[in-house]
Amino acid sequence: MRRFFLTLFLLAALAALGLGAAGLWWVHQPLKLPAPSVDLSVEPGTTPRGVAQAVADTGTDVQPQMLYFWFRISGQDRQIRAGSYELERGITPKMLLNVLVRGEEATRSLVLVEGWNIRQVRAALAKAEQLKPETIGLPDDALMARLGRPGVHPEGRFFPDTYTYSKGSTDIALLQRAMRAMDKKLEAAWAARAADLPLQSADQALILASIVEKETGKAKDRAEIAAVFVNRLRAGMPLQTDPSVIYGLGTAFDGNLRKKDLLADTPWNTYTRGGLPPTPIAMPGKAALLAAVQPAQSKSLYFVSRGDGTSQFSSSLDDHNRAVNRYQRGGGEPKPKVAQ
Repeated sequence: MRRFFLTLFLLAALAALGLGAAGLWWVHQPLKLPAPSVDLSVEPGTTPRGVAQAVADTGTDVQPQMLYFWFRISGQDRQIRAGSYELERGITPKMLLNVLVRGEEATRSLVLVEGWNIRQVRAALAKAEQLKPETIGLPDDALMARLGRPGVHPEGRFFPDTYTYSKGSTDIALLQRAMRAMDKKLEAAWAARAADLPLQSADQALILASIVEKETGKAKDRAEIAAVFVNRLRAGMPLQTDPSVIYGLGTAFDGNLRKKDLLADTPWNTYTRGGLPPTPIAMPGKAALLAAVQPAQSKSLYFVSRGDGTSQFSSSLDDHNRAVNRYQRGGGEPKPKVAQ
């Protein structure tokens, strides 16, 4: 009898070892996905058993009970995080659990480019992969109300940067992040402003920075360009910056700025109106924000493009006219970037 029970014990032990070995083998074998990659959504509050079933529901060839058992014996079943995941061909049960426990959600990225206007931002959002479009069709004022900034113009209020997001995130959520980022960058820049700026608020600094962003061809000229506009504000001279005129023309601008456009009065026409325009004209980056509040120590009132991206700066109209003759006379009537 003793020998019989010993035999049973040995057989059971061997069976357990066999099952253990089979299980160890299984957790390292690639799951059979129905496609090169599948999306897995784990909602908050989903149980480990529910997660295993959700994996099977994607069309993956796996027994949910077996997957759930693996979650349990791993001791990490309660550490699985909610989120949107992308399972790629070659993933094993062990790799899957690691992904779920670490919360390695499937992400995409969207680049908001320095100098873009709000139309370009919204167009990029509409084309972004796997980003839920909640802003399509919303007028700008309704958009800002959704973002908690009713009555605020959206131009320039979002910081240009690369934003990663989980699949299934909303464009509203991404814009909120970009808006908060701009708030922080602008606050920091305004706190570091020079003492004698002719600017009354951080919002005015944002407007000036947007102009500097659009006018800068080479980074090394940025602070000097800011100085030109600051000097003009101090002197009570019109800014006469073409990008603001173009912004005021909106979709009517056909790529060719004409003399009649410079004379067509809009709130953003800095040839017909003094001071800063009423809103930013684009998204300024960090460097443009800092240049606007820390302009170069300069007496320059004019600048003109040299044709290579850099600018020639002048403190008198005569010097400016000579620079125009030198750098822009070859192709006809000169078009100075800033002129009296």
